[in-house]
Amino acid sequence: MLIAGATLAGGGAVMLHRAYSDPGPLAADTSVVIPRGASGQAIARRLVDAGVAADTRLFAVAVRFLAPERPLRAGEYAFAAGISLRDVVAKLQAGETVVRRMTIAEGLTTREILALIAATEGLVGPLPEPSELGEGALLPETYHFSLGDARVDLVARMTAAREAALTRLWAGRQADLPLATPEEALILASIVERETAVPAERGRVAGVFINRLIRGMRLQSDPTVAYGLADESGPLDRPLRRADLAVDHPYNTYVHRGLPPGPIANPGRASIAAVLNPAETDDLYFVADGTGGHAFARTLAEHNRNVARWRKFQLEQRN
Repeated sequence: MLIAGATLAGGGAVMLHRAYSDPGPLAADTSVVIPRGASGQAIARRLVDAGVAADTRLFAVAVRFLAPERPLRAGEYAFAAGISLRDVVAKLQAGETVVRRMTIAEGLTTREILALIAATEGLVGPLPEPSELGEGALLPETYHFSLGDARVDLVARMTAAREAALTRLWAGRQADLPLATPEEALILASIVERETAVPAERGRVAGVFINRLIRGMRLQSDPTVAYGLADESGPLDRPLRRADLAVDHPYNTYVHRGLPPGPIANPGRASIAAVLNPAETDDLYFVADGTGGHAFARTLAEHNRNVARWRKFQLEQRN
């Protein structure tokens, strides 16, 4: 009887080990959300219902006797087809939750970024008003988060990232720039960001604006005019008209010299870096060239020729 009992016990242990280590019943990759405060039984039931585990009792035995050293953690988990019970338990104990991500494009306004965060699935809670943050407060890049993270926490990470980037880049700035503070650099970077979508042009566009600031020339930036004419419904949704350039508002850099009173968007690292270490150039003007980039000029006469070519291109496109 002792031998028989030992044999049965040994056989049971082998079967339990195989059930613990062998591939499980999951037929296809799936995700399961484990709520905060869920009991072991509730977790087991969710896993069985999702097809990740075969039996609630087997799961309970595995957690209690085979892997009792760490508690199971809440969150969203991705399980691969055929995952073993051992790997399921290890994943839950390690808290290897699904990492989600969202990418914020450079040049969006704070209002636009907050709208994207509000619409992002998996985040919870309220958001601050755009006026509480101000324009240029958020750093555009890719951010990772987990299911159930608070929106305000993600916004705080974005503001901290912008502050850190601006501080670091300001410390390595070129000497003798006509920019008195990091905030002024941020303003000009937002203009550069909105002026060109061509990465290779950022330094040269920044150089043009730096040259104009040094000479006391008006920046004459169309995006600043458009920003000043926009309202709470969003950016200006029409091309600028000639009459718009004469409208007297603080952001009209055709009317007012120097920088506008604040950023017009949230610039990325590259545009901030371009402003603080601009390309060495004698250019004072630029205009679109029809290829997505710009034609640059040192003199007004040369610039006028570039403008004439751009207008001819626009006319040909309409016809």
